[in-house]
Amino acid sequence: MPIYKAPTRDTRFVLNEVLRLEQYGNLPGFENTGADMVDTVVEECGKFAAEVLAPINLSGDQEGCTRHPDGSVTTPAGFKEAFQLYREAGWGTLAAPQEFGGQGMPHVLGFVVEEFVATANQAWGMYPGLTAGAISAILAKGSPEQQAKYLPRMIAGEWTGTMNLTEPHCGTDLGLIRTRAVPNADGSYAITGTKIFISAGEHDMSENIIHLVLAKTPGAPESSKGISLFIVPKVLVNDDGSLGERNAVSCGSIEHKMGIHGNATCVMNYDGATGWMVGEENKGLAAMFIMMNAARLGVGIQGLAQAEAAYQNAVQYAQDRRQGRALTGPAEPQEKADPLFVHPDVRRMLMDAKAFTEGMRAFYLWGGLLVDLSHKAASEEERQTADDMISLLTPVLKGYGTDKGFDTCVQMQQVFGGHGYIEEWGMSQFVRDARIAQIYEGTNGIQAMDLVGRKLAQNGGRAVQAFFAEVDAACAAAKSQPELEQLAAQVERANGELKAATMWFMQNGMTQPNNVGAGAHHYMHIMGIVALGLMWLKMGAVAVEAIAGGSADKAFYEAKLVTARYFGQRYTPDAGALRRKIEAGSEAMMELPVEAFLRA
Repeated sequence: MPIYKAPTRDTRFVLNEVLRLEQYGNLPGFENTGADMVDTVVEECGKFAAEVLAPINLSGDQEGCTRHPDGSVTTPAGFKEAFQLYREAGWGTLAAPQEFGGQGMPHVLGFVVEEFVATANQAWGMYPGLTAGAISAILAKGSPEQQAKYLPRMIAGEWTGTMNLTEPHCGTDLGLIRTRAVPNADGSYAITGTKIFISAGEHDMSENIIHLVLAKTPGAPESSKGISLFIVPKVLVNDDGSLGERNAVSCGSIEHKMGIHGNATCVMNYDGATGWMVGEENKGLAAMFIMMNAARLGVGIQGLAQAEAAYQNAVQYAQDRRQGRALTGPAEPQEKADPLFVHPDVRRMLMDAKAFTEGMRAFYLWGGLLVDLSHKAASEEERQTADDMISLLTPVLKGYGTDKGFDTCVQMQQVFGGHGYIEEWGMSQFVRDARIAQIYEGTNGIQAMDLVGRKLAQNGGRAVQAFFAEVDAACAAAKSQPELEQLAAQVERANGELKAATMWFMQNGMTQPNNVGAGAHHYMHIMGIVALGLMWLKMGAVAVEAIAGGSADKAFYEAKLVTARYFGQRYTPDAGALRRKIEAGSEAMMELPVEAFLRA
């Protein structure tokens, strides 16, 4: 049976000591983010995740969801009961606006809940996770009437939400969608079409599901400029808020997937279902992107989450499993063999995982704080700066976070040797569940192209220049501390590689667009390395200060410094190799005719 313990100490360290949430106490929503409140939220959510969700993760994977002849879907045993406990505890209301029944806490604390839930049980966490995305879209683009009608019940967890984009013939190219929305006399629309890959599309955990559906109205442009967004409830809602008749929307089947078996990924059929437009006609894609951007941050957290779960289990196994002797001589001569921990190659994998998970946790929590500051910072300039930064980094959080998250899961499975390939140990589930995060909410290739093709040039490169400056400042500050001097030089060098790659794109991308596409993935990974390097500089600075101040938790801070040193030695050198790949251009990549790829 896999284990899970929420990393509460590490999370509190980032929130209270690195980000210092208390300093924002004058901003709306941050009034109650003192260390005591933060610690309470972190610890209690950690207990819920470990005690309620983790025990039904493996069983949920094995049982999966069941579609019945009437189109209804039953989730695995314990899922519905866990959702009731989640709802009663108010975890879904934590960062939601108070005017609709939420607690109004900062998004950065909501991100903590997302991590702990996803680590304990990713498939289960997708039900409230998709709901949060739907809430964000309705908040941003819904009418006051729509907000009043749907948001209180969704925030309370009585109703859940979905996003319906993909169709059998189109994925990323949403301009090709065929779902139609025909106006009715009463101002509603009749929605007809089929959507696929709809996470949490049908289930038994809530009494209603609010689908957000992309469709085209009659005469709309056939491109992505002709897409509108519609609210289509599973059960129609009466004017008084009570539930009325079942809408003409149904689950045609459940997809048979590699992982996340506990989540009902559905083919959804809309047969003249009644829906209501959200926002302006033909502006639906912009509204859906609000939901997708929120979801992409959540998916980046999922990359970390599965890596964290796999890491914890690999550490436990490396302690318990005895195999061979240490290269320097028996570490425990009284035993027949030494623990796996004595072997450098096992240490390599575990240290890679430790450096990534702790760095990535700081990265996404900083991202959560930027989301908050983009809305609530005291000045317009501060809000704009935060918005610039999180917009730039969202594809990196999603793309780099899930690429490295999957790689980490595979390496942690490797620690188990043959046992990692046996289902009862649970490691294969972490690998299978992590794999989807690189694909959905925009594949990581799309994230890389969004970063390089759109985000770098926005506002004359204002955001990326701010990022460079942030890293340069952290490096300069760290050079004055002997414990961080080497790491500062390594991160500074990696940031230099990122700057050089950026310049190369500027010089070689305009005339040859394929150069951009050929190097985008590598660029995203360089930025991920530099971003985590920035986090390790920030964490290292806090650790140095804590040790100098005589902290009683000296071992924790010393481990941070060793891990920071490891990150500098083992992660930052990759930036140079990735830059050289970028500068190889696209000629050889694009030269061969399709026929040359076929085997004779």
